[in-house]
Amino acid sequence: MAKKGQHKWVKFRHKVITKLAYIFFYMAVRFKYGAKITKMSRKDKGQYLILFNHQTDYDQFFVGCAFRTPVYYVASEDLFSKGFISKLLKWAVAPIPIKKQSTDVRAVMNCIRVAKEGGTIALAPEGNRTYSGKTEHINEAICGLCKALKLPIAFFRIEEGYGVHPRWSNKPRHGKMRAYTSRVMQPEEYLNMDNAELYEIIKKELYVNEGALSGAFKSNKRAEYLERAIYVCPHCGFSTFESHGNFMECKKCSLKIEYLETKQLKAVSGNLPFEFVTEWYDYQASFINSFDVRTVTEKPLYEERVTLYKVIPYKNKKKIESEAIVRLFGDRIVVEGVKTREFSFDEAYAFAVLGRNKLNVYIGKDLWQIKGSKRFNALKYVHFYYRYNNLKKGDDNVLFLGL
Repeated sequence: MAKKGQHKWVKFRHKVITKLAYIFFYMAVRFKYGAKITKMSRKDKGQYLILFNHQTDYDQFFVGCAFRTPVYYVASEDLFSKGFISKLLKWAVAPIPIKKQSTDVRAVMNCIRVAKEGGTIALAPEGNRTYSGKTEHINEAICGLCKALKLPIAFFRIEEGYGVHPRWSNKPRHGKMRAYTSRVMQPEEYLNMDNAELYEIIKKELYVNEGALSGAFKSNKRAEYLERAIYVCPHCGFSTFESHGNFMECKKCSLKIEYLETKQLKAVSGNLPFEFVTEWYDYQASFINSFDVRTVTEKPLYEERVTLYKVIPYKNKKKIESEAIVRLFGDRIVVEGVKTREFSFDEAYAFAVLGRNKLNVYIGKDLWQIKGSKRFNALKYVHFYYRYNNLKKGDDNVLFLGL
């Protein structure tokens, strides 16, 4: 229940809007994604904490179509910094804001509030949409949230969403995918578990690896913008790639690959030791985790044209530099425009990728956002930041790179 003098989060209008929106979004996801969505039966229309793996930018609509009840989604602060659109979403569906890549006590308290008011809550414990087709890192803190809410946990699996619409691509492909509830755990099943046991169940239920043959995904732009996910060449090391249509090429060497309808990679010129993007992505992470980024502080590894924004969380964002150059060093990034700004890895408390290729930098109370061209790879900045901090802490064997 809402506290005295506090407006309720869960409102009647959310039920009305959900019912009106259902038909439109159900047809949209069926048409755009070819998704087969298994709906919860009428007898199962209770209150849940829905945990789902994150594959497409339509995942929340798959959840909504399956549960057909107002669902209060935990969403990153970027959604709340879009002016009028954010205000409209807040009025219509009241998502729960959370700061990306941080422990957000306010978000936890809001989840508890929604649960007490009878609302169903949904979130992707990964916190990030997968770049590789494999479920990303899940923070163990999700176990504490589950136990604080004491709701039935509905595990919602999304399969082949990566095949239909990879995070790095602008365009979905024609193929088949499915979304369904794989398991429901009642509070009495998990409240007495230790967190380690619950954590293993959560990881198992949400784990999907699409680095395998699983049908055809047709498009004439299958490889386009794959360079948003890949920046390490198996022959050149750190490199730059450029994609067009179904092909991507390393700008340093002769490696050119074709992205097939089966999600497989085929070398057109040069040798490629990977069959799927998943394998290449894992190799890239291993490459970074074996590299001492602290050796690259004099000369930048990358220079790219970008636009710099200052974000006012939960309100809007202001363009600071329209024409700037960002330079990546092993211990910092430097953005040079009308004014030069240095973002030290020592001073930042988080780097994060938003959407397909926007970069958020969190320093003190400030939130900066860097947006590059369509080919901009924000991922490498996040990887470098986390690799630097792992080394700084003496955690040379820690493999977590921010996603």
